Amino acid sequence: MAKTMQPQELIDSAVVDPAGNKLGKVGNVYLADATHQPEWITVKTGLFGTKESFVPLSGAHTDKDGVHVRVDKDAVSDAPRIDADGHLSPEESAQLYQHYGLPMPRTSPDGRMGDRTQGRDPAMGGTGKGMAGQGKAGMADAGQGMGGRDKAAAGRGKSEKDDRTMTRSEERLNVGTEQVETGHVRLRKYVVTEEQQVTVPVRHEEVRIEREPIKDGQAGGEIGEAEQDLVLHAEKPVVRKETVPVERVRMRTETVTDEQTVSGKVRKEQFEVTDDEGKHRR
Repeated sequence: MAKTMQPQELIDSAVVDPAGNKLGKVGNVYLADATHQPEWITVKTGLFGTKESFVPLSGAHTDKDGVHVRVDKDAVSDAPRIDADGHLSPEESAQLYQHYGLPMPRTSPDGRMGDRTQGRDPAMGGTGKGMAGQGKAGMADAGQGMGGRDKAAAGRGKSEKDDRTMTRSEERLNVGTEQVETGHVRLRKYVVTEEQQVTVPVRHEEVRIEREPIKDGQAGGEIGEAEQDLVLHAEKPVVRKETVPVERVRMRTETVTDEQTVSGKVRKEQFEVTDDEGKHRR
């Protein structure tokens, strides 16, 4: 690292993996017994930060956005679950070293991993206990074995409440309309023949014989034959056809509104909170 990390500066800092993924926030800091420098941190993971995972500080550095570590998010998620109670047993320490592929340090004769300090470092004039564990530091001298641990809680540095939020989403039906073709209508005219009967009045001439007596003393007549012709006339129906317009037909469209019911399946998210024992919490 470019500079020595101080436990108080690490508490509640964001932890970022090499890919830029935020792993969580620093919960506690474990110190090496030989140098009293930070070598392990616990990261608050899980729903609402209810779990803490151990993350090595070997090769890590601090930046304005938090602590950048050398291990990725998947490795931290799969790390052995060890209670961050201020004490690491040799077996627990070995599990962590093996998981992260770090060299296993030499242990002290009695094999103790150290006690937890309360936020202060003996090297900084604090009251933390000296540890009888391993004798090699890892952060200031990268590549050397890691020794026993003091865990610096630093009084949980921040007084404000550490909230964890999660957004719940759901799908909704957005129903609209679109215009589609439903059919074609064609207008045409054709010719049919039908029989019509029309009654019309007709006149004709008939012969009427009128007789008039001749009075005595008028000129006499002669005996002989005679004849006269009279032309009679009559009217007869005459049929003529003509084409006249009788009706105009126009096609147009009009819009009518009715109602249709549509249905569809939508998905939505629900919250479920479980603790380490798999019990559901409200």
